[in-house]
Amino acid sequence: MRITLLSTYHLSGGAGVAATRLHHALDRYTRAESTLLVGTSNRMERHRPDSGVSYLANNLLAEQTAYVRFVAERLYFLPFERDPSVRFQFSPAAIGADVSFHPAVQQADVLHLHWINFGFLSTRGLSRLVALGKPIVWTLHDMWAFTGGCHYSRGCTNFQTHCHQCPYLKHPGERDLSYRVFEQKRKVFAKGGIHLVSPSHWLRDQTQQSALLGDFPHTVIPNPIDLDTFRPVNRTAANARFELPDDGRIRLLFGSASVTDPRKGFRYFAEALTHLHEQQPTAQIEVLVFGKGRSYLFNEQPYPVRHLGLLTSEADIVAAYNAADALVVPSLEDNLPNTIVESLACGTPVIGFRTGGIPEMIDHGQTGYLAAVRSADELADGLTFIVNHPNRSELRQHARQAAETRYAADVVAGQYVDLYNQLVNERMSE
Repeated sequence: MRITLLSTYHLSGGAGVAATRLHHALDRYTRAESTLLVGTSNRMERHRPDSGVSYLANNLLAEQTAYVRFVAERLYFLPFERDPSVRFQFSPAAIGADVSFHPAVQQADVLHLHWINFGFLSTRGLSRLVALGKPIVWTLHDMWAFTGGCHYSRGCTNFQTHCHQCPYLKHPGERDLSYRVFEQKRKVFAKGGIHLVSPSHWLRDQTQQSALLGDFPHTVIPNPIDLDTFRPVNRTAANARFELPDDGRIRLLFGSASVTDPRKGFRYFAEALTHLHEQQPTAQIEVLVFGKGRSYLFNEQPYPVRHLGLLTSEADIVAAYNAADALVVPSLEDNLPNTIVESLACGTPVIGFRTGGIPEMIDHGQTGYLAAVRSADELADGLTFIVNHPNRSELRQHARQAAETRYAADVVAGQYVDLYNQLVNERMSE
């Protein structure tokens, strides 16, 4: 069976990483013939050998064309955006490539969509894929598929009836841009032929409440993790990789593709650290941060903050998790964060808010701590839980066991192959 996965990104972004990991898992653990068709790449990625990865931007001219599509998509949205803070949080899908004639698409028995925005596929391009009549699986990595353009609704429930009066837009109205994008998607989805997958029950529940996709067939399958790569390692060696002394300090880790993204909630972590210091002024704590960007809040903490920068190698990422006593994930909205899966696989407990798919990932008191969303006080209780825990090694064991049970790459790949077979058999019997 030939499967073609489609993703805007390959080695960056949570959704791109998840798609790549699934591609590798299918290749390693199943008899499916998997191809990953990537919309955006750079020369470094193209020259890094990766079996079965095909780049739409496979030369300099195509790379420049992909960049033009990305810029054109952003420029299209520019007159509509409420302010620059929402610039990359709404995708109108007005600009994209036609990949329906690509050999990887033509030869596939099943098309498997992942995150397809930022100039990779437009709604028109999506419609052309549906028109091919092939079984389509679409793994949702955020809410975009069933909204009028936003990736997370931030509490807006208009997607449950019909998007309009969009809070992301400068001039929201009854027939604003979100209304028009919603209508375009309605026409695409009227053709059917798409089976949805959500990595979390939370995202499935959101989808089933939507007017666009609420009646579509839907399966919950988590993102996979390579447990041979993401694993517990010697903590002294992990510390040495970042020149951290083995001085008994408790290290709390925060990681995000963009440290300054308000949705990732660093300010709540910062406030929780202040509360913790007031309660335990003598505790020896260090904060580790990895990701792009720096927050002014780094300089206002009662504990030293060490910025590890943007970690690109898996060895560095694994070392960061292992150097930490806990990962802190104060996201305000999230699906099934890769950071939590990676942390658990490395045996590092996680503190997070009860929002999105996060409560499905953390066993409160066993593999970490769950706090009420936006409550810095409860987040501080979670930090205290880690600081005062009498047996942190036990927490680490539970974390690793949870990852082995839920996210093992061979198990997840097998679940997807079962779904592919089901859809192909259904199509053949029609």
